[in-house]
Amino acid sequence: MRLVQFCHHGDGGVTRVGVEQGEGLGVVDLKAFDPSMPSTMRGFLELGAAGLECAQRALSSGRCVVVRSDIQLLSPITAPEKVIGVGLNYRDHCLEQNAPIPKEPIIFSKFPSAITGPYDDILLPAESQEVDWEVELAFVIGKRGKHIKEEDALSYVAGFTVANDVSARDWQMKRNGKQWLLGKTFDSFCPLGPALVTTDAVTDPHRLAVSCLVNGDVVQSSNTDQMIFKTQALVSWVSKFVTLTPGDVFLTGTPPGVGVFRKPPIFLKRGDVVQCQIEQLGSIINKVI
Repeated sequence: MRLVQFCHHGDGGVTRVGVEQGEGLGVVDLKAFDPSMPSTMRGFLELGAAGLECAQRALSSGRCVVVRSDIQLLSPITAPEKVIGVGLNYRDHCLEQNAPIPKEPIIFSKFPSAITGPYDDILLPAESQEVDWEVELAFVIGKRGKHIKEEDALSYVAGFTVANDVSARDWQMKRNGKQWLLGKTFDSFCPLGPALVTTDAVTDPHRLAVSCLVNGDVVQSSNTDQMIFKTQALVSWVSKFVTLTPGDVFLTGTPPGVGVFRKPPIFLKRGDVVQCQIEQLGSIINKVI
């Protein structure tokens, strides 16, 4: 299934959870189908199997469908407890910067306030002159867990989506003691979407074409088979340190082609349009303002 968060135009931004009938097609409003359904994806995921069963019934019913022109798609998850990033997790990305292959995952975080929608604007901050793009496969946790075994880890994943780990390289690499947090967490620096595609609907999350275009030009093109630490390893590793809860977002790293390592470096400017796309998941398109 393709789960989404949306709001109706002119509805004051009230969040609803829905199921897409197909990529780009109508959306079944779960709360209209069953008034007991939560209004947020995080609340929906906390229902576990009962929520997914209701969503499947709603999708099969063909009822309570809203047309795309009447709604705005939001990020499929908002206000998660955690947004967990993974650095240097593509072999080809390590090669482009002559970095050694990590022996264990490199973990950082973004504040949840950085999350923005699949078609919302990226706000270029006055504090940075080196804002860069990073297309990434993201996944969302579906149930609570700690010390999760790698062989059980996928059962803790609700689904996958597309992310842009927008990064201010000056703050990431030169300022703030080279701690990554500030450079990664400006408002709007985490576009997500367009849908949360459930794990059963993705044939193999580690064999998906992934690309990023800036103003229509391909700047990143790779495959998730280049990931060093796969989804299961990341869930198991991070759960050694923190309890994972429904709605937690993981950004799994980016392939080569980012602006900072180009010669000369290229950074985003106002008016640029960034499109991140992943096979089977869809694409997000964000204008820089």
